[in-house]
This record gives sequence, structure tokens and C-alpha cells, in this order.
Amino acid sequence: MGAKSDQVKGKAKEVVGSTIGNEDLEAEGTADRKAGEMKEKAGEIEDKVEGVIDQVKESLRKEK
Repeated sequence: MGAKSDQVKGKAKEVVGSTIGNEDLEAEGTADRKAGEMKEKAGEIEDKVEGVIDQVKESLRKEK
């Protein structure tokens, strides 16, 4: 699953768990949501690192 879908799934589990008083389901939802948030952040970091690598490569090409 993607980061956003994990977050939505997790939030849904949190709400349902809280509504019906199921602490395990609520905790599972919290874990799913946070995992989705971490996937999203990791993707953002990966994009930034790739951008820096591209800039370094371009800089090295210009020096030749």
C-alpha cells in the first residue's frame, strides 16, 4: 500500500476502535497511520537526495 492509503486505513481503524471501545484495533490503526507517515517522509527525503545527486552530477559535467 502507499503512504497515503496506509494513513487513511490507520485513521479509519483508530476511529472504529475508539468508537467501539476496542483498544487493540485503535492501537493497530495508530501504528498503520504512523507507518504511512514515515513512508511519506522517507519518500520526500529520497526525492531530495536524488535532487542533490543530480545537482552534483551536473556540476561535475560542467567542470569537464
